[in-house]
Amino acid sequence: MTVLRWGIIGCGAVTETKSGPAYRSTPGFELAAVMRRDAALAADYAQRHGVPRWFDDADALIGDPAIDAVYIATPPDTHLHYALKVAAPGKPCCVEKPMAPSHAECLQMLAAFEAARQPLFVAYYRRSLPRFEQVRRWLQEGRIGTPRHVHWQLARTPHPDDLQGRYRWRTDARIAPGGYFDDLASHGLNLFSHFFGDVAQVAGASANQQGIYSAKDAVAASWRYHSGVTGSGSWHFGSFERADRAEITGSAGKLEFSIFEEQPLVLTTPAERVELVIPNPQHIQQYHVANLQKHLSGGAPHPSCGDSAAHTAWMMEAILANR
Repeated sequence: MTVLRWGIIGCGAVTETKSGPAYRSTPGFELAAVMRRDAALAADYAQRHGVPRWFDDADALIGDPAIDAVYIATPPDTHLHYALKVAAPGKPCCVEKPMAPSHAECLQMLAAFEAARQPLFVAYYRRSLPRFEQVRRWLQEGRIGTPRHVHWQLARTPHPDDLQGRYRWRTDARIAPGGYFDDLASHGLNLFSHFFGDVAQVAGASANQQGIYSAKDAVAASWRYHSGVTGSGSWHFGSFERADRAEITGSAGKLEFSIFEEQPLVLTTPAERVELVIPNPQHIQQYHVANLQKHLSGGAPHPSCGDSAAHTAWMMEAILANR
């Protein structure tokens, strides 16, 4: 087996537990280098995680012949910039989600990698998690009959940093116009498209109810898939309590689950009620990264490539169109 040597651009919080260790531990992959603009932080990450090399210059990492593929784990407003640099020498790339702040930027990224004849993946890792594969399996088996509607409610209490006025890129409208909606809702909306296909029609409304940062903090939407399934959702980030409830209603039953919490999956029909607890792995991107290896070694196609992530960006942009 040929070992594919990965480099990470932006070794911040998401790479500490969620993703970085998965690249190190997946057979056939090696985490060969990391890059961060702060040299001391890059060196510290490399030392703590046993990564042999580090850079404070992204161009140096991308151009290094000892790096075969690049994972971009920076804030979304820089994804296009770095992705174009990775496409230029013709290297495979995985980009953190959301893919980019706009659908137009997503299309530029797709075109660049198509021209380079290299794959572009996006870290919508819920498409690879066993708990959601179980939901998909129930749907494919017809356990709730014909799917009719999916609804998701997500509510969060205000983040302490936001209440104190501390800067966070996730609430900066220049980077994430929808605030936490961009960062969190993208996970569920992308997952639902994995279940039901592309969206044909979507509309939404959004507001800044708290006035403590520039991005939106309340969003509501409804949509319809080409498959005929309808959907609706509400996402509020100034609530008095947390909530994370998704429900798929079918002609013969329903499925209930959480997108972020490890709550039981519940299947209910007139004849049965099934509850399954399927825990997530310690490194939540483990299955996502394992599927990268399968794809790049000629196995099964990865479930989260650039085209599906770009469709999610289009959908979210349409929801926020009246902002």
